[in-house]
Amino acid sequence: MKTLRPFLLCLLGSPVVLPAAPVESRISAATVYADRAVVTRIADVELTAGEHALAFERLPASLLDQSLQVSGRGTAATILDVNSQTAYVDFTPNARVQELEEQIRGLQKEGRALDDRAAVLNEERDFVKRMLVSSTGAVIYPLGADAAHGGGTAVRPSLDEWQKLYAYADETLGKIAAETQSLDGQREGLKRKQAALEQQLNELRGARGKSLKNVTVRVAVATAGRLEVALRYAVPGAGWVPSYDARLHGADRAIELTYYGMVRNGTGEDWNDIALTLSTARPGLGGGAPELRPWVVDVARPISYEAKSALAGTRLDLKAESARAAPAMVTQQFLTDSGAAGAANSEASLSYAEVEAGATSATFKIPVSVSVPANNTMQKVPIASAKLAATLQYQATPKMMDTAFLSAYAFNNTDYPFLAGAMSTFLDDTFIAASRLKTVMPGEKFELQLGADEGIAIKRKLVNRFAESTGLTSKGRRITYEYLVTITNNKPTAEHVVFKEPVPVSRNEKIEVSLLTPDEKEVGTKDEPKEVTREEDGKLVWRLELKPAEKREVALKFSVDYPADLNVAGLE
Repeated sequence: MKTLRPFLLCLLGSPVVLPAAPVESRISAATVYADRAVVTRIADVELTAGEHALAFERLPASLLDQSLQVSGRGTAATILDVNSQTAYVDFTPNARVQELEEQIRGLQKEGRALDDRAAVLNEERDFVKRMLVSSTGAVIYPLGADAAHGGGTAVRPSLDEWQKLYAYADETLGKIAAETQSLDGQREGLKRKQAALEQQLNELRGARGKSLKNVTVRVAVATAGRLEVALRYAVPGAGWVPSYDARLHGADRAIELTYYGMVRNGTGEDWNDIALTLSTARPGLGGGAPELRPWVVDVARPISYEAKSALAGTRLDLKAESARAAPAMVTQQFLTDSGAAGAANSEASLSYAEVEAGATSATFKIPVSVSVPANNTMQKVPIASAKLAATLQYQATPKMMDTAFLSAYAFNNTDYPFLAGAMSTFLDDTFIAASRLKTVMPGEKFELQLGADEGIAIKRKLVNRFAESTGLTSKGRRITYEYLVTITNNKPTAEHVVFKEPVPVSRNEKIEVSLLTPDEKEVGTKDEPKEVTREEDGKLVWRLELKPAEKREVALKFSVDYPADLNVAGLE
């Protein structure tokens, strides 16, 4: 035993390891972030007691080594280590890229066949044309005559023979022209197909490299049995953005808000029937706030070209060193019996994702299996649907546009954070507008801009504008403006309408603006709001409650006084 134990230790410490056995694996889950995805691959293997090296082959070359994690369940075993190696190959490892390249080669082969057929048709056309040219000088000798020895009499073709010859030429050239035209159409179709395939290929150019990665997991098995190994790794090229459908139900004054995730997979691996999770975390920003460097002010000193080159080289070396220093992460743990931890089954009847709020982010677990091909196109995945009680309000700026825009104010009474994203708005079943939703956290009030509604009619007109001289010596000028805004509620329900009108704001003490209608006593402030309120920038805001079919006329009148010799800008 004294000689055997050192020998065994020497073997375990030796760089020579057991040959890795390739395992069949499948992608079972993916967690998608804004700029990457963490993919989970599962391999079921039957192992004997002892040490084994399991190889997960042909993984994306862009796999981030420092993100590697291994876990599993099954027979009692211990994960010893995991390593990743880059393999360079003479073929395209990505299956979807291979398929596109093969389709393009097939189209190119069809194109060459069409070109060859076009060349044959050109030869046939030239032959018929040469035959017609030569037939104009043709001489026919009687049978048995020898033209070389002067025997017989030359006979020219008859009219019937000429007609047959030209009929044959006309028919043949017509067929050739028709087939040539057909070939041109087929070639144009092939070009369009090839351009579409090449565009798809360019979108997947990140996965076109002639390299891949093989990950080897070394495990020590205590007792023989089945082992399920889960390999997790981060890979760029994937992401998701939020999207919303807001549907206004006018009858019950409620907003039905449907929350979607627009998922993109450009990792080079298709995701077929996987458990999909969307995360709001942003790992690309790092773990902490950036360090603030001192703001130094000094006398500028010229820097030589050599010094600039040296500094630039230092920065590049630091980046390269940082990349080399990033270690691969190995999760080492004891694997328990497979029956101890079972996967929770999601109910397909759920219409929304399960949300988990963490300290710094939230995750949405999609309740049904999802397939996302690696074609880098957006795929819509439902996250949540909520019906929110809403307060409706119409807003307008008649000077800019004689249109009322509907807004709904609601509270996010769900557990879901609504991230900023594109929103499509519907009035019952009619699409009315496209806008954006700002980030709204649970319990927060927010506004939904629902687009124009012709049910509220607005008309603005200039009633009068007149200028006059003021003062005893006529050294002053006054311009008076009078507008009339007419608002009609054509809807069968009472509506709240808010509209704004501008009043000039003087930036010079020689220019005086006076509000005539409404009276200053009728105008409220931010602290004491009334039907009409003045904002800090001089705008007047009217808040009207209109009954069904009610029509309101609002007058606005003001004057601007200034010295006659003063050139005033901004007057209409």
